[in-house]
Amino acid sequence: MKNYLISFIILISSTILLNALELSGTVISDNQKIITSRYMGFIKDVFVSEGDFVKKGQLLYKIDSSNIDSNKKEAQLNLLIQQNNLNNIKINYQRYKRLYEKDLVPKYDLEQLELKLKNIKNMIAIAKAKLKEVNYQYKYLEILAPNDGLIIKKNIKSGEMAMPSSPAMLLSDLNSLKIKTNINENNLSKIQIGQEAEIFIDSIGLKTKGKVASIIPNVQNITHSFVVKISFDSQNKNIYPGMYSKINLELEENE
Repeated sequence: MKNYLISFIILISSTILLNALELSGTVISDNQKIITSRYMGFIKDVFVSEGDFVKKGQLLYKIDSSNIDSNKKEAQLNLLIQQNNLNNIKINYQRYKRLYEKDLVPKYDLEQLELKLKNIKNMIAIAKAKLKEVNYQYKYLEILAPNDGLIIKKNIKSGEMAMPSSPAMLLSDLNSLKIKTNINENNLSKIQIGQEAEIFIDSIGLKTKGKVASIIPNVQNITHSFVVKISFDSQNKNIYPGMYSKINLELEENE
């Protein structure tokens, strides 16, 4: 009877096979930003280097303001000209208005001056808006860090030309680290979002727990693989993007 019970327990236990899917992965930042400038101009100063930690709002680099200075002077001069024109037209309008009241000039002449007065006021409004726009551009000459992070790539130097939309720096947020790995589609049915995993980063002696955060189809369809991102507990260790890691995903299958 005892042997029968043992055999029965073994039989029941054999219906659940516990095994681990062993994977290799790389530490990535899930919040990595390309830093670029909005305006073209010569780079005046660069204040950070690759490997520097930066704080949100910290000045990264500055673009020379010569082009905007020139545009500002032009906008200021245009505004001054329009204001002088307004003063002259106002004087003429008041004079013609007095003459019209005495029936010494035709109404048409007075109406023409009224139209000029209206047009010059519109021109002044446009000139003021242009000057405001030019002044606003100065804020884009100082490129600031959008968040705390690590500068992992720098493509610019002082004296070079900053081009709009051309990558200048790469900023990696160390508070949004994940492990990225790939799995074959044959194993896709064995994992799910929230599934726990063991994470090993041997270079810093870290053994920690993680969870499957996302499963993404690989754009390289020829590999028939999927990208898996795993969130994990860093245990306050210094971990950087690019570090090699090993992952054990505990799987439970029913036969």
